[in-house]
Amino acid sequence: MRVHRQDLHTTARLLVAFVAAAFTLGVLAAGISAPAVAAIGQLTTAGDSTFMSLPSSITVAQLTQGSRILAADGSVIATPEDTDRRLVTLSQVAPVMRQAQVAIEDSRFYSHGAIDPQGVTRAVIEDLRTGTASEGASTLTQQFVKMTLQAQALSAGKDAAAQAAVAKTLPRKLTELRYAVGLERTWSKDRILEGYLNLAYYGDGAYGVEAAARHYFGVHASALTLPEAATLAGLVQSPSTTDPVNHLKQAQARRDVVLGRMHDLGLVTTAQWQAALHRPLTKDLHVTYPPATCAASPYPYFCSFVISWLEQQPALGSTAQARHDRLFSGDLTVHTTLDPSVERQANAALRAVAPTNNSLGVAAAAYVTQPGTGNVLALGQDTAYGSKGASATELNYSVDTKYGGSRGFQFGSTAKAFALVTAMAQGLGTSATVEAPAADNNNPATFHPSQFPQPCGLSSDWKVYNDEAWGGGSMPLMTATAQSTNTAFVQLASQIGVCAIHQTMSAFGMHDANGSPIGTYPPQVILGAQQVSPQTLANAYAAMAAGGVLCQTRPVTSITQGTTVLLAPKPSCMRVADASAVSQATQYLEHNMTNGSGILNQLAGRPSAGKTGTADGNSQSWFVGYTPQLTTAVWVGNPVNQNRKMFNVSMAGKSCASMTGACYAAPIWRRIMDAALADQPVAPMP
Repeated sequence: MRVHRQDLHTTARLLVAFVAAAFTLGVLAAGISAPAVAAIGQLTTAGDSTFMSLPSSITVAQLTQGSRILAADGSVIATPEDTDRRLVTLSQVAPVMRQAQVAIEDSRFYSHGAIDPQGVTRAVIEDLRTGTASEGASTLTQQFVKMTLQAQALSAGKDAAAQAAVAKTLPRKLTELRYAVGLERTWSKDRILEGYLNLAYYGDGAYGVEAAARHYFGVHASALTLPEAATLAGLVQSPSTTDPVNHLKQAQARRDVVLGRMHDLGLVTTAQWQAALHRPLTKDLHVTYPPATCAASPYPYFCSFVISWLEQQPALGSTAQARHDRLFSGDLTVHTTLDPSVERQANAALRAVAPTNNSLGVAAAAYVTQPGTGNVLALGQDTAYGSKGASATELNYSVDTKYGGSRGFQFGSTAKAFALVTAMAQGLGTSATVEAPAADNNNPATFHPSQFPQPCGLSSDWKVYNDEAWGGGSMPLMTATAQSTNTAFVQLASQIGVCAIHQTMSAFGMHDANGSPIGTYPPQVILGAQQVSPQTLANAYAAMAAGGVLCQTRPVTSITQGTTVLLAPKPSCMRVADASAVSQATQYLEHNMTNGSGILNQLAGRPSAGKTGTADGNSQSWFVGYTPQLTTAVWVGNPVNQNRKMFNVSMAGKSCASMTGACYAAPIWRRIMDAALADQPVAPMP
């Protein structure tokens, strides 16, 4: 870009003064080197003092990089970041990479100061002749200054300043030179080179030499070979037109230029040069992309969940935006509770029983937690993660709405576990019986408002059906649990009080998936006619597995920033029910596994407790069960049309009269639990 005529005289005057000063110091000290910069004030005696009046101090802000979210075994789940950059020290960069970058950008970098008198002379003559700042001759230090000014302007959202930082104008060039002189007063050459290598853009979204080495070649910067190093070094000049992913031929041609320059400078032998020249770039390329987004994560739904959880932690900032910014640019290390083995087993089980894009149009999800800690060991889903594709979704069916989940699903007869805990707390015991009215699929029993007083009562008659026909009369509560007899549990609730059951549910952490409390209407409390998430239901059943101790969701064990621990949450648990009452309720749920809806899905060689659940019309189905070491909630249902009736269904080679918890959800549960517990000892039930 040409300068205005009125600026040219002043700029030329400054440059002449600057060149005179540069030559003066060049004669005395072969350039402005670090030991000699104390004499920089002598510039004023070599020409116009205006050059020295320009700002000389540049603040180089600490480079930001994204964070790392790790599984319990240390493997990477995701690297949330606004920029793909991994900071390294100069010692972590292969010597050949350092040599290649210096050779192609500023071969005399270590012998001159901030200014290269030879290059400046050539550039000034050309720039004064044309009235432009198009000629090169920038030293590596000057380039670092330019990149720094641009990066800091972009980070601050100052687009105009970012453009000015790289504009081809003489005033900008002069300011850059002055900053470079000041920088070399305080920074060593190695520190400047390290900063340059970490800041430079290497194309295709990779910032800094470490990110570029990983992206293009799948190696650390410390392991770069000669041809790889030459490729990267050549990218900085024009990364958008020479990156090897999008411009392979141009990248190889530029690589060969760098190799030739290194050979001319005696940095490589003729044999090394020839060997590198004849090596096709494609042999070195091993392009990888970091799991910066959840779509690229091996565990996308857990990734989405834990990021949502992190962005709600006050330890990361006072506002949601501040927490997001710190996570995506604060170089945090987040250690999670995710067990990759259990996660893989959960996803495999879901897809084996409820394949993606199945003919029924149903989806399946599972949430696996550890009783007594709240640790989230896994959460899975049989859908593809994303916004494109027939079954793809970013909605996480396993978790509450605030963590990226859906509005939840009716949980049906899994609610009966809380009636059992309430009944046991009131002293009914494991031999209890209940007067259950007769009902079947076609002929309901009718319950009246008088049987359910407010504030947890009915406003009109309630017709209740049984999946398995019951002729009416006294029924052992064990049998009612095994057969999931609705009329028996509605009668039990009338006896022990709906409000009492509701209180138990609330104590066990039950709430709507959107965060609102469980309703007090009898169908909601007794038969689960309210929408909850697998997360909430798994945590509640885990409290039973822990003998009445409820733990809050704990997906993260620590968050650190360098050596500073920002958050290290311990398990947050509290007793919510009497241990004896919970133990007796567990016996009912164990009986269900050996004599009821769980009979075909008992665990291999160990006792367990669990309960099925089905919504009206069988559109949603559940199985939730536990051992002392593990609790898993599985949902299978229609996420789009939650009222669609599901009878005479067939999926993955299995046909069932209806979409029940025992038909599809329970087999998924058994597969997950058997695989996850395979190496753990058999433990007695609470």
